[in-house]
Amino acid sequence: MKKRLYAVLSLVVIAALLLSLNVSWNMASGSTSQKTFKVGLVTDVGGVNDRSFNQSAYEGLKRAEKELKIKTTLIQSKQMTDYIPNLQKLAKANYDLIIAVGFLMHDSVVTVAKQFPKTKFLIIDSEISDLPNVASAMFREEQAGYLAGVAAALLEKAKFGKTTGKNVFGVVGGMKIPPVDRYIAGFKAGVLSEIPKAKVIIKYTGKFDDPASGKQVALSEIAQGADFVFQVAGQTGLGVIQAAKEKGVYAIGVDSDQSYVAPTTVVTSAMKRVDVATYSVIKDTLNGKFKSGIIYFDLKNNGVGLAPFMKGVPKSVSEKINKVIADIKAGKIKIPTEVK
Repeated sequence: MKKRLYAVLSLVVIAALLLSLNVSWNMASGSTSQKTFKVGLVTDVGGVNDRSFNQSAYEGLKRAEKELKIKTTLIQSKQMTDYIPNLQKLAKANYDLIIAVGFLMHDSVVTVAKQFPKTKFLIIDSEISDLPNVASAMFREEQAGYLAGVAAALLEKAKFGKTTGKNVFGVVGGMKIPPVDRYIAGFKAGVLSEIPKAKVIIKYTGKFDDPASGKQVALSEIAQGADFVFQVAGQTGLGVIQAAKEKGVYAIGVDSDQSYVAPTTVVTSAMKRVDVATYSVIKDTLNGKFKSGIIYFDLKNNGVGLAPFMKGVPKSVSEKINKVIADIKAGKIKIPTEVK
């Protein structure tokens, strides 16, 4: 009887030891989902130092790293031909989620997502709805642009600060692509809603990574009387803000709150919460709730908005903007998405 009891106890001890060793091995090899979950982010040519679009996505990634205890990697693309190899590098390394920042990466994501069907992808600003392993974060940029346009027009009408009352507004876009044009179309509509006869000058540099060209185009618009220049050009837009600062006019930032770039020049910014979109999709994927297809971010879910105004802006302007926001949410204001 004792021998039989000892035998049973020995088997129990051995099983416990094996179980313990197995758990230890799993932990050491990182097979627990929390410890091995890897997210990689690939920027477009604007780079993470654009202080707007790519940087915002990176901030969402770093927040997820800190709060969700995941492993993250950043790869910055120097040129468009880098997109596919950068995405492939992360996919080959078995990353759980790969984030591609920007409309320009559409074709590259389609190509690599088909090559690695078991890898999940998130693309910012481009619609991919027919691949089961790709989610697309899309934004109602026209809503943020409209608010910025209304704000600029209200400040012009109020003869705020350095404004001249000429009712001229400048816009500097990077490449002429849908997300950029949605911002611009909204901005123009917002200005004209307050000043129907206003002149809105719209020009494109064709680049997202060339501050010098942004500055040159902005200077030409300022020379034509623009009191406000709205930049929708990524890193190129930093040159726009610099031009406004040098000439003593106002700039409007884009994608994130860019007031820190030039606090007495950037009156507000049309915000696209790429950080919010990035973080939320990472969290959902980590929790097994990844959904392919298109996810929209707008005023209703705080996906877009307007950054706080600089000091001195009349309270009446903020009050009017709050009313416009309510009207947009209620569907009372229809905002164009194409530049005309």
